[in-house]
Amino acid sequence: MKIIHLLKNTICTLFLVALSLLLVSCSLTSTDENDSYLNIPDPNFEQILIALDIDTEGSLDGQVLRADVEKVRVLDLTIPDGNFEIQDLTGIEGFVNLTTLKAIQHEIEFIDLRSNTLLDSLYLQGNLLQEIDLSLNTNLVNVNLSTNEIYTIDGLTELNKLKELDLSWNFMETFSISNASLEILFLNLNELQTLDVSEAENLKALNLTTNNLTDLSVSSNTQLETLVISNNSLKQIELSQNPELKYLYASTNAFTNLDVSQNQKLVDLRVDRNPSLSCINIEEGQEILTVRISEYQEIRSDCGV
Repeated sequence: MKIIHLLKNTICTLFLVALSLLLVSCSLTSTDENDSYLNIPDPNFEQILIALDIDTEGSLDGQVLRADVEKVRVLDLTIPDGNFEIQDLTGIEGFVNLTTLKAIQHEIEFIDLRSNTLLDSLYLQGNLLQEIDLSLNTNLVNVNLSTNEIYTIDGLTELNKLKELDLSWNFMETFSISNASLEILFLNLNELQTLDVSEAENLKALNLTTNNLTDLSVSSNTQLETLVISNNSLKQIELSQNPELKYLYASTNAFTNLDVSQNQKLVDLRVDRNPSLSCINIEEGQEILTVRISEYQEIRSDCGV
């Protein structure tokens, strides 16, 4: 009896061990399968991936093989006919080798790019973004976030390769940037009341059309070639430290005086529709190829004399 009982216990133990091994094997297989796929909850996102032959399975099942997306370096999700507006870009984190992302004219409200550290070009214009954090995307060179609803953007200080930034058509009320690499900054059609670009000393182009600025300093931006500040409420601006300035568009402001006598490279000056500005001061003999002024204005070398 003891032998039979011992045999039963041995068989039971062996069965339990075999069952445990089977369950572990199934669990590992299931985990391996899950790790092979990336969750894509937005059907329009996946539909575009299928159309681009990135989702090689070709079926709309809410997932895509990680091996498929890890090959992608340039992803253009722009659809001309606008029939597949993406709302959720969950899954973009799996595109770890992505260098260029274009998702233009969609309905994206949030995006997490922390895993896309190789990105150098980002184009997200025409979405519904209110904020974005780019602090881990230190390889970015070109960023276009125009025509969104952005009121805050984080991480710009860390982007020491950034050359061009477009934040036009957003809701920025205040903006400051400390970035020595930045050369082109567009902030047209925001709600800016204050702007600090004193630590973006290599700026060459600054576009600020249609904001609420009453004061602006560009004295630190000695490389500035283009300054577009039309349709603000500026009363004065100091330009003596901007010897490279070629294009100055300052129409529709509240200027009471303007001196461009130190801007000898200036070729295009537009200062019309400044009701309190009657005389624009230049240096004697200074020639500006293109000038746009109102009928009550004149350009002279002896303003105020």
